[in-house]
Amino acid sequence: MKQFSALVLVMVLAISSAFAKDRASAHTTVKGDFISVTYGQPKMKGRAIFGGLVPYGQVWRTGADEATEITITKGCMFGGKQVSPGTYTLFTIPEKGEWTIMLNTELKQWGAYSYEANKNKNVLVAKVPSTTLSTPVETFTIDVKDNGIIMSWDKTSVFVEARL
Repeated sequence: MKQFSALVLVMVLAISSAFAKDRASAHTTVKGDFISVTYGQPKMKGRAIFGGLVPYGQVWRTGADEATEITITKGCMFGGKQVSPGTYTLFTIPEKGEWTIMLNTELKQWGAYSYEANKNKNVLVAKVPSTTLSTPVETFTIDVKDNGIIMSWDKTSVFVEARL
């Protein structure tokens, strides 16, 4: 009986690990007074990022691996629109000169693969300008500030205002 139980355990572990999604990038959580963001941090590795690896005009998970999640603990103006407290999936559509920011209530999405099926769960769609940086940022970074979040990668930076 012990051998059978051990065999079943080994088989379950093997099957579950075969179906597990591998994380390709480091992950981090950054926190502010009323916002925290959990995201994967891909690296440039010499690649063209926006308009290349991340195509213009297409929904991006805004990081690596599973879609970025943002938790807002107090109702606030985010990207110029009212947002209730909660945890949301953060998607973006990068363009030259501006990005579309979307907050979606469907959590635990892998990449942006199921975004189209869940876009009816958006609680926010806002456009914000992007700026060109003089020095490239190797690792995709999100910083939480007192007045919003800053997303930076390659030679692009985007600020999304968040205020109580």
